[in-house]
Amino acid sequence: MLELDGVETSYGTSQVLFGIDLNIAEGEVVSLLGRNGMGKTTTVRSIMGLTPPKRGEIRFGGQRISGQPSFRIARAGIGLVPEGRQIFPNLSVAENLIATARGRGWDLRGVYELFPRLEERRRHMGNQLSGGEQQMLAIGRALMTNPQLLILDEATEGLAPVVRSDIWACLRRLRELGQSLLIIDASLEALMAVCDRHYIIDRGHIVWEGDSTAFEAHGDLQRQYLSV
Repeated sequence: MLELDGVETSYGTSQVLFGIDLNIAEGEVVSLLGRNGMGKTTTVRSIMGLTPPKRGEIRFGGQRISGQPSFRIARAGIGLVPEGRQIFPNLSVAENLIATARGRGWDLRGVYELFPRLEERRRHMGNQLSGGEQQMLAIGRALMTNPQLLILDEATEGLAPVVRSDIWACLRRLRELGQSLLIIDASLEALMAVCDRHYIIDRGHIVWEGDSTAFEAHGDLQRQYLSV
């Protein structure tokens, strides 16, 4: 479904990604792991056209999307739950969801079933929600675009443990429904349980890829590439 082939991305003269190769199949759940500042969010920005690659190619559904504007990439079927949530603070919960609705599948009823708290708060403005409720809204808003691939960038960062548990339950449910996911998160144990495969990025290079069993068999990976 998604293919990154030799992607190199820079901010001005500062190169961040060096020949990234990554792929996600239909219905697959994949994580991108790495310490802060290693290139995870830049990879997401490259996919979404927010920071276009200088070299390499990104394909989605067999069609080249690198070099396309972000709105076309979103319309192609990639949904993003960005770091920092970025919901509309002066719109209600329901308005935030309706604003991005397109296609068939996910609708208000489906999002409310996934996150009952959002239905309870549907008339509240975005800036009246707790951090956890805002994160639920950010996920629901992305689902309302009915994406073929959903990317989540630090979806549980800074949340209370009980809310993180709710978010992971949501991601497990999406996996059961066959939703393709690319997840960036620091919750290693949860990622090992929910993801089919993992990539580790270090200083802009993919240094390892494999499934959860292979990761656990390489006991030094966490210490070498993920520990602070």
